[in-house]
Amino acid sequence: MAERVRPDRLEDFIGQDHLLGPDKLLRKLIDSNYFPSLILWGPPGTGKTTLAQILARASNAHFVFFSAVLAGVKEIRQIVEESKKLLDRENIRTLLFVDEIHRFSKSQQDAFLPHVESGLLTLIGATTENPSFQVIAPLLSRCRVLVLKSLSAENIRTIITRATKSSHLGIGDKNLQIDAKAMDHLIAMSDGDARIALNSLEVAAAIATADKDGAPRITLNIAEEAIQRRSLRYDKGGEEHYNLISALHKSLRDSDPDGALYWLCRMLYSGEDPLYIARRLVRFASEDIGNADPQALTISINARDSFRQLGSPEGELALAQAVTYLATAPKSNSVYTAYNAVMQDIQKTGSLAVPMHIRNAPTKLMKDVGYGKGYKYAHDQPHALVEQDHLPEELQGRTYYHPTNRGYESIIKDRLTKWREILKKRA
Repeated sequence: MAERVRPDRLEDFIGQDHLLGPDKLLRKLIDSNYFPSLILWGPPGTGKTTLAQILARASNAHFVFFSAVLAGVKEIRQIVEESKKLLDRENIRTLLFVDEIHRFSKSQQDAFLPHVESGLLTLIGATTENPSFQVIAPLLSRCRVLVLKSLSAENIRTIITRATKSSHLGIGDKNLQIDAKAMDHLIAMSDGDARIALNSLEVAAAIATADKDGAPRITLNIAEEAIQRRSLRYDKGGEEHYNLISALHKSLRDSDPDGALYWLCRMLYSGEDPLYIARRLVRFASEDIGNADPQALTISINARDSFRQLGSPEGELALAQAVTYLATAPKSNSVYTAYNAVMQDIQKTGSLAVPMHIRNAPTKLMKDVGYGKGYKYAHDQPHALVEQDHLPEELQGRTYYHPTNRGYESIIKDRLTKWREILKKRA
């Protein structure tokens, strides 16, 4: 049914008002009958293919549907040859729609370049992935990128209602009735995807039971049975993957346990590898908490090991415990900042010599040339403190680690301050 009810006129297209509304870009292009090559980027079920077909009809172009999953360079060459003949014989241009263009390899995308550049082909690529990462730069520079949005609840409601009223394309001949709660459930579970909404409607209509008047009725129970489970939009290696892990990381950093727990559960529910999340939590414990709460790293590692031992779903609770702990722990990036500062100095100064007094001297020759000479053994000194340099000569006096006043790090800061005062008085 999702294919049958696909609109073939712009007037019947639902959603994407930011592109198709009055005085909006795509509307103006259609009205002017000018179509540059386009990349339609948006979630599944938002009308990318439908929009491409409507554009082809509006331009009177020869429409060629091309699947990046099923075809390759050989098929591209055939399309190019046919397009040349069609342009020469009938002066008809070809609009090439490439579904899931992000699945093309670099060489396959390169094959489009000269023909898009010459204008032989008007390319419309559809992708659910961020084209900045998935489409080669030369091809991207020759196309306008249009961002499609998930359909709103009202958009989905209109699409479902239209399908139930249409006898020719939808299921209007069934005189189907949908309860309000069932309609709301179909809308909510579609997650802004018209295809999911229509497929769910078709299943629900097939299993709907007759009411007292003999008409089939979709109740909430029928709708839930048809859908079974909500399928959230997620791509383990694409933009949504990075969006969600970024949301988790920033919620943790901002000390929001509720937000952090939500994004953890979103990732788990969507099928993310829990051990990937565990590795990120371990990293976060050092990067954003550090010595403000040294226990954070231990808890993160324990959560990772617990999941390895228990598996899913039992082990996921350990990740939830770690997330709430990290979110509510005092924060400090002093270790992270110090580490980066040291690495920058090393990059600038190269392999500076180790000071002679802290070099190892396992042989007589090394001792004779001064290795280890003048080294002060800390345990022989009051408070186990010694006044001697440990940085290369060119970097002496540098201070990299600056503890904060937060959490356990405040104790470290007080300790370092006292030690420095003792050494200063001793000097």
